[in-house]
Amino acid sequence: QVQLVESGGGLVQAGGSLRLSCAASGSIFSINAMGWYRQAQGKQRELVAVIMSSGSTNYADSVKGRFTISRDSSKNTVYLQMDSLKPEDTAVYYCNLYWTAWRVYDYWGQGTQVTVSS
Repeated sequence: QVQLVESGGGLVQAGGSLRLSCAASGSIFSINAMGWYRQAQGKQRELVAVIMSSGSTNYADSVKGRFTISRDSSKNTVYLQMDSLKPEDTAVYYCNLYWTAWRVYDYWGQGTQVTVSS
């Protein structure tokens, strides 16, 4: 059974920084994608950033230049460094682990709240 445990959310003033971490445990295929999604109140969940096991990354336009995703594959851990935070970044942030091997494997963390005050 794969589990994802997130940490690092909290309350920060606009312009500040936070770093989220997500550690995955269990039987994990080596070729995978780890990412961060967020869901603001009353809105749909959206992709923030994703990083492949190869190291390639993809970011939502709204966070490019402010957020940085990275991973430590030896620890099955993904990080999201969030700088220059804005009130519109306020949301619950979810970690995701995804791969395909005969079928889709798609796992989610429990979510961590990020609140940016103006």
